[in-house]
Amino acid sequence: MCHPPGTGAGDVRDDGVRSASVRLHPDGVTTSRDLPATPPRRRNLTQIPLYTGPLPPLDPDVTQWPGRVSTGDGGQLYVREVDGPAEDAPTAVFVHGLGGSSTNWTDLAGQLSDRMRGLIVDLPGFGRSEPPRGYRYTLEAHADVVTKFVDALGAGPVHLFGNSMGGAISMMVAAARPDLVRTLTLVSPAVPDLRPSLSRMADPRLPLAYVPLLGGRARRSLAALSPRERAEQVLRLCFAHPEEIAPQRIKAAEDEMVERLTMPWARAALGHSTVGLLRSWVARRPRSLWTIAGRITAPTLVVWGTEDRLVSVRKAPRTAALIGRGRLLILPRTGHVAQMERPESVARAVLGMVDATDRGQW
Repeated sequence: MCHPPGTGAGDVRDDGVRSASVRLHPDGVTTSRDLPATPPRRRNLTQIPLYTGPLPPLDPDVTQWPGRVSTGDGGQLYVREVDGPAEDAPTAVFVHGLGGSSTNWTDLAGQLSDRMRGLIVDLPGFGRSEPPRGYRYTLEAHADVVTKFVDALGAGPVHLFGNSMGGAISMMVAAARPDLVRTLTLVSPAVPDLRPSLSRMADPRLPLAYVPLLGGRARRSLAALSPRERAEQVLRLCFAHPEEIAPQRIKAAEDEMVERLTMPWARAALGHSTVGLLRSWVARRPRSLWTIAGRITAPTLVVWGTEDRLVSVRKAPRTAALIGRGRLLILPRTGHVAQMERPESVARAVLGMVDATDRGQW
């Protein structure tokens, strides 16, 4: 959903890989001087090796990958598939955020397709995955679905990706089943952030919908929004610079909103999953996401945008530092969905992590 970012040039360290502690041009990472202080034991926290080889071209006309209903131990899920370079290519599994869908990973999955096969899931109640009767929209329920899906693949440990709520879900999967996760990439994971702010809402009228006397009028006003207006609200909330979104992607977001309005379970899935996420934010040990982060052993890349309005970038250093093999990539001019706004920068960092892991250097 954005113009392709530049790759620029960086310094080369002694081990021959480029370090993301040097700013890329024009959409690269911040220097380590721009970040809050990190614990002394993790002075390499912001040292990210970057892949410098060619990537597949970004095509704004590709708005989604083909998908199918997959039936397994995790129930019926709609899964989009991006072919890898060979049948034995490693597998990547992508998990979207609250209110999102598998289309949120279109560009990044494409950027990685020369190196890995991509499987992009719609969580139950989202995208095109119809939820089973009585489904509980807790983070634990979502994590169980993802765990069973990955386990049933029989493909060995996968490269697991999660954005926002999907990031929190992926943290739970990686902590509980380290045997299933080769590497973990978290894009603005929804770790606890209880700041009250209207800037975190797609529409400032939402709180009024629950106020006595005023609520009815606010609800009618919100219901009158067209699918185009709803889609644009979400894009403005999640992107730092929505004016850079290609028109094809705005139209695709509108079409998806129209499709969602025909699904009787969509509103309940969003509402109950929101409650489930908020409950996870106030959970105590051992269910706290901060505690769960400390149990993750997989090589982990934590990606955050400096202009994230939904989950503050101030949470980034703590998140990465708590993960034993975690490192942190901060992207300027970027909001809550770095994989959509800066797919090339994210892809280069991901492949840098994969290569460093294979060399035993992460």
